[in-house]
Amino acid sequence: MKKIVLTFGALSGLIPILTFIFSYQMMKNGNMQGSMILGYTTILISAAFIFVGIRSYRENYNEGLITFGKAFKVGILIALVSCLMYVIAWEILYYNFMPDFMEQYANIVIKQLKDSGATQVQLDEAMKQNEMYKSWYSNPFSIAALTFLEPFPISLVVTVISSLILKRKTKKEAAV
Repeated sequence: MKKIVLTFGALSGLIPILTFIFSYQMMKNGNMQGSMILGYTTILISAAFIFVGIRSYRENYNEGLITFGKAFKVGILIALVSCLMYVIAWEILYYNFMPDFMEQYANIVIKQLKDSGATQVQLDEAMKQNEMYKSWYSNPFSIAALTFLEPFPISLVVTVISSLILKRKTKKEAAV
């Protein structure tokens, strides 16, 4: 199981990491929505490796049989490896290449609100929220927690669905 978890977790983790650069470049050019769409799309695509990993374990190491619990265990471990890689990559990128990320993000949010005709109250609220985010980003542990929460919910849902789809308790079920 260890080989499956590490292999598919690493593959799953690499996909969103590779898009960090493109996503950041889009955001830097003012395309925050495109950046977010790209980011979450790649997280969803990378979660497909959870399904493939569970299936590979079932077929190659478990004689075509797997319970929901075992499938969930394999899937959640793949998800954890992937999410951990995502967090580590973001922390490296943030501290070494994008230390002004939160400032740029805040500026883009305020500009978009102004361009859309937001009221001063809405602008004040957005600036207050941006200050809260900046304070969170002053601590590497809170950055790690926030970053982990980007891919993990998607990975958890994909793990549950994959486990339900791939579970097989008997040879009879495997033949169907």
